[in-house]
Amino acid sequence: MKHHIHLTWLGDENFEITMPEGQKLLIQTGQSVQWTSAGLRPKPLMLASLAGCTAIDVVMLMKKMRIETREFAIDVTGELTEQHPKYYHQVIIEYTFTGTNLHMEKLTRCVKLSEEKYCGVMHMFRQFAELSIRIHIHNTETQH
Repeated sequence: MKHHIHLTWLGDENFEITMPEGQKLLIQTGQSVQWTSAGLRPKPLMLASLAGCTAIDVVMLMKKMRIETREFAIDVTGELTEQHPKYYHQVIIEYTFTGTNLHMEKLTRCVKLSEEKYCGVMHMFRQFAELSIRIHIHNTETQH
């Protein structure tokens, strides 16, 4: 399978990317004279891709294992090198699950399967960054 994107320069440091399915994405640098909050910066977008990829895996695995959570969130923090070319050399991925009667073993299995088998973006990150995985589980009382 191949993916193709198309980038068009809009002037200054502004670019429009057309994704394979036709969605459009505005990419900018924070130094652009015409910078707006609508534009995304490329490096943080890589962290968002990592979070999205593993989240999809984990949710699909939770459904398969019949795990129900009230809330599920992922925080990804990347540390850039100081020298050019700057890239993420350390990345922390924190999974937070909130719900009733959550089992650490099952949720850890979901995360591990994503990490080791399914998430292609995580596999790509492993080629250049040290990854740290953290799992937080918040069991809440049953509502009556």
